[in-house]
Amino acid sequence: MAAAAPPTGKKRRFERNGSASPLPPRFSPNTLAPPAASPSTAFGFRGRQAKLDGWLRSRALADLRELSFSYEVEREAQAQAYPLPPSALRFAPTLVVLYLSSCGFPDEMPPTLHFPRLKQLTLCSVAISEDAIHGVLSRCPALESLLLQGNFGVRRLRINSASLRSFGFYSKSWGFSSASWNGFAGAELQEVVIEDAPCLERLLPLCPNDGVAAIRVIAAPKLEIMGPLSDGISQLHLGTTIFQEMTAVSLTTSMRSVKVLVLDSDGPNLDAVVDFLSCFPCLERLYIASQPFKVIKNTRRYDPLNPIECIQFHLKKVVIRNYGGRRSDVDFAKFFVLNAKALREMELAGLNNCNQKWLANQHRRLQLEKKASQNAQFTFKTTHTSDFSMNKHTHDLSISDPFDRSL
Repeated sequence: MAAAAPPTGKKRRFERNGSASPLPPRFSPNTLAPPAASPSTAFGFRGRQAKLDGWLRSRALADLRELSFSYEVEREAQAQAYPLPPSALRFAPTLVVLYLSSCGFPDEMPPTLHFPRLKQLTLCSVAISEDAIHGVLSRCPALESLLLQGNFGVRRLRINSASLRSFGFYSKSWGFSSASWNGFAGAELQEVVIEDAPCLERLLPLCPNDGVAAIRVIAAPKLEIMGPLSDGISQLHLGTTIFQEMTAVSLTTSMRSVKVLVLDSDGPNLDAVVDFLSCFPCLERLYIASQPFKVIKNTRRYDPLNPIECIQFHLKKVVIRNYGGRRSDVDFAKFFVLNAKALREMELAGLNNCNQKWLANQHRRLQLEKKASQNAQFTFKTTHTSDFSMNKHTHDLSISDPFDRSL
């Protein structure tokens, strides 16, 4: 527990095991910036609930603005989460940043509990009921960013927030068994419904191949950044447009606000990607993680009599990860080379060594001399990062594009 950012090591957590610290933690209650020394401590939890409660009720913590609270998980088969001390909620009126991990959130909250200043909320491996999480969110009128990581007890999450700008989430939890925490057997996040989010700019389903099964966006008029999306999301509803495992079933709604899209595509599959381009006519940046598990013949030809608006006027950047120079890779990338008239940069990244002979062959096969945009620049890179999952910028709203590694 600390006036600091989320913990990165044992000394930034309240642990249940380990050496007891001889000194209580230091606190910096009036600033968001942590002091140079670690303002938290590690100590054995068993039998020390009273001491913990006493620290949390200390006058030194008056007007606390940041709280990071975590229990160290004792064993992988942990069946019960230690509850969040009720005294931790006394900081609700002044908190701006709240990080909770590996604990149980109370099912019942006092009616006076509100978080009027809270802007950043992270819940990681927290046992919490649907009623409780919806209750918390309804009491955060200033919340700007929300990150949910492997929690238990919430299968269907509804987002109704007038202030939320960024929302990142994934359902699986690593580090211990998800069989049953506090009686929430198998109750991991399965469905996210954006009911009313007038300020939402980023929708980030992190680890989509191992995450929620359904995402429904009903009202998010300012949504600009979406992804990664993959066929691990069995149902994706964008207004009345419906995708099933990345395949368009109904393309009746377009979302002109979306400027950045991240897709995890088997093959890659050009037909599936083009359907997404039709759904987002003002798209400017496209990130593709190619998964070469299927052999896809990307033979689709662009029909100028049935133009795609973003291909004609807006798409400026394309990044393809896991580019191996296979025929399906080449045909996929060539579609953008020959048709994207506003393209400024295209990055092809893979495990190849990119020697001169290989590069020359790729230039020829991609027909770069016939590029649709004379201003387009093409870069081949060697990278060991295969996808765009586990993005770490959910809370950093100063970054215009959280998937652009050059920023």
